[in-house]
Amino acid sequence: MSNPTLNDRSLGWLRFLWDKATTPDDWSDQGEPHVWWDRYSQPPMCAFPRFDLAETGYVLPVMCEATPAWREVYVRIADELIRRYVSFWGAVDWCTLIGPDPYVDRYPPEWLAVVPESMRGRYAMPGWTANGVEPWGLQPDPVGADGNLFYRGWLNLLLGIRRYISGEAREHEPFEVTGYRNRQFTWTHARMARYLSAQFAARPQGPHCENTKIWPFCCSAATLGLQLYDGLVGEDTHAPVPDWIDYVRRHYTAETADGELDWFALYYDPMIAEAMILPGPVSAYSALTVLHYLQPQDRAWTERLYGQAVRRLGWSDPTIPVTQLADDPQMLSTAYWMAREVGDDVTEARLREVVETTMSPRFFGAENDRFGFFYGHDEPWPRGQLSATLMLTECGGPGACARVFTAPNTAMHTEPTLTGVDYPRLAIRGARYDPARAVLDIDTAAGSPSSRGQVTTVTVEQLHDPAAVTVTVDGHRCDRWRVTAPDALSIDIDIDTHHVEVATTTHRSRP
Repeated sequence: MSNPTLNDRSLGWLRFLWDKATTPDDWSDQGEPHVWWDRYSQPPMCAFPRFDLAETGYVLPVMCEATPAWREVYVRIADELIRRYVSFWGAVDWCTLIGPDPYVDRYPPEWLAVVPESMRGRYAMPGWTANGVEPWGLQPDPVGADGNLFYRGWLNLLLGIRRYISGEAREHEPFEVTGYRNRQFTWTHARMARYLSAQFAARPQGPHCENTKIWPFCCSAATLGLQLYDGLVGEDTHAPVPDWIDYVRRHYTAETADGELDWFALYYDPMIAEAMILPGPVSAYSALTVLHYLQPQDRAWTERLYGQAVRRLGWSDPTIPVTQLADDPQMLSTAYWMAREVGDDVTEARLREVVETTMSPRFFGAENDRFGFFYGHDEPWPRGQLSATLMLTECGGPGACARVFTAPNTAMHTEPTLTGVDYPRLAIRGARYDPARAVLDIDTAAGSPSSRGQVTTVTVEQLHDPAAVTVTVDGHRCDRWRVTAPDALSIDIDIDTHHVEVATTTHRSRP
């Protein structure tokens, strides 16, 4: 069985992420994010650029399935995402949507569909974070607040992704987070994970996101970040989570007498003791929101919930056409990803057809080397929030996402590693060390078509005896390499499609 490699769509999406991450823009209160950061999708709940940052990070560890021996570009992208996340615009909602919403009685009718019917006209919309309302009062720190769970939950997950792909133990290094009126708050990854864990231990129903709403969607992302953190550093911050998942099963969802999905809560407000339940089959959309976060944490229940949801929506029934009952393409994307995970071939094929015919997949850019899903929007760039989940189906095979959290590949941190790649001129489709053969396999491509044929240099590090290796390119012995450090060598190669093998004796593990 051949090793997985990144396909053309994956390379095109990575190229666009590189553009977004490395192009300077100003996320302070004196600036504004570049227009390609998605703060347009799914208003009013998710129309903040922070959601694009969080969802952009998902593919980075999944791409490591194909290139565990080449991760430097993913680490750079993760660093740029995190740098923006802790800025003013990262927490813009918490810093500016203060107190009760003055427009609470003037929402457009389509927004009211996600407000409990009995509370319409006097209840803040999802998306209005309401920093300052009871029971918490004004809390300037977006991480240390009692509410605002979704901010620190996704930041913790993003930090965990960075920790995983880099292998660098930085969980105790302090960093600054911008809060209300530009106050700076010092946190560490370790302290944040422990704070989240303590909140779930104290509140089995889940912490608040917007004051005062508890979202299974946001909570499940936060708990997934705790699972990743524990898997990497050996702690037990995820310990309270099984009790929370049990609470979700008992209080936020219900089955019919014949074991099918009756409803799943979009969110719950403990201050009014009311859950927001979408009507009829649309309630299945609420269940879909949690699937790719909960699947690595409770596979059996999540796969049962998936089956119930797609049956309720009719998506698994080959005798009827796929119908989208709500204006939220993310949910079909999540179901499509989950169908691949569980081997539901019928549903996967049905949803793939919808994806390919209605979600506008296309390459773009001056050299047609970027890729995304445009969803019918006449815009110069694909929206990050809408493309991110779909790209998981392109960037990794079934099980790739779950393995990041249930069986993280920490061996890649000490095995021979490819560095110094002149990306994006040279792209890497695959890079993997095979310890059984003592061979590093590298598959290259022209990242920028106009660079094809030009000569570049790459470096292989963490070698035990670099002078004793054998290098072959496309099956032919290559002599265009040299030892450049006690544990490293450099190879000259032209930018094009090649298969490179670096045969070693053993490799040197870095401490």
